[in-house]
Amino acid sequence: MNKIAGALAKNPTATSFFFYFLIAVYALSRVLQIFPGKIPMLAIVALHVLPPLLFALVHGVIFCGLRGILTFFALCFVVGSIVENIGVLTGFPFGHYYFTEVMGPKLFLVPIFLGLAYLGMGYLSWTLARVILGGVDNALTGSRVVTLPLIAAFVMVAWDFCLDPVWATIIHAWIWQQGGAYFGVPVSNFLGWYLNVFILYQLFALYLRGHAPQIDKLPRGYWRMAVIFYGVSAAGNLLLLIPRSGLSQVTDATGKVWQVSSITTACALATIFTMGAFTLLAWVRLSPGSSRPQSSQLPDIASHRLAAR
Repeated sequence: MNKIAGALAKNPTATSFFFYFLIAVYALSRVLQIFPGKIPMLAIVALHVLPPLLFALVHGVIFCGLRGILTFFALCFVVGSIVENIGVLTGFPFGHYYFTEVMGPKLFLVPIFLGLAYLGMGYLSWTLARVILGGVDNALTGSRVVTLPLIAAFVMVAWDFCLDPVWATIIHAWIWQQGGAYFGVPVSNFLGWYLNVFILYQLFALYLRGHAPQIDKLPRGYWRMAVIFYGVSAAGNLLLLIPRSGLSQVTDATGKVWQVSSITTACALATIFTMGAFTLLAWVRLSPGSSRPQSSQLPDIASHRLAAR
């Protein structure tokens, strides 16, 4: 993968095309989800998960090297899988729930695709937090070792906050056995999510503090790609406002009936004021007024760094 990323970095046009291709495939998956029954759900799930994963792999290699991004992936997958399995078994820290067969094969009690989703969206959230906090070209030191994980966890939880009622109460990819105030989802889910992702982000921040890569200035275009990807994810939530034929009400595990239009409208509003806000903040941080190189392409220096590894 280092060789692949190195080859892409040597050709800025190919690199941009590769990233935009992944963003386009992901955007397609968001469009397909509004046509239930037309496309196998497992295919839609795969298209939701794999493009962000591949994006994170190559984008992460360019900045922190193969060892760095693989360490991040390991932390996300291992910590995420362990906490999710504990959650299913005990109800802590999310609440009592279980996964259905919608998301495909499982590793123990948790779908493999869910564990992989932590990798892609976890990286995008971490990158947006790094941009929002500022100093993307600086080593991770001092208070930033804690503040970056704190912010990144909010960015990541916003993603779940805007989608959980849809995937749980409407799609039934997982079932909250005791329901919850947020359209069948308990408040404890989001508190547990924050704790979960903060732990893995904090572990990664401590790793970077002890294994800081050589930092070279990368252009705005490199960071903006991640912002666009996260923004496309946010925009995809707004598509859920399109009415679905034959589905106006859903029932959660406690028997409570919810209006589908109420769920999708609330999630769209949550998206605008959480994921949308984070996207806008990151985009503004990358505005020409900041003291950063203004090229929209990846620089040759990225190739030199990769070649040196």
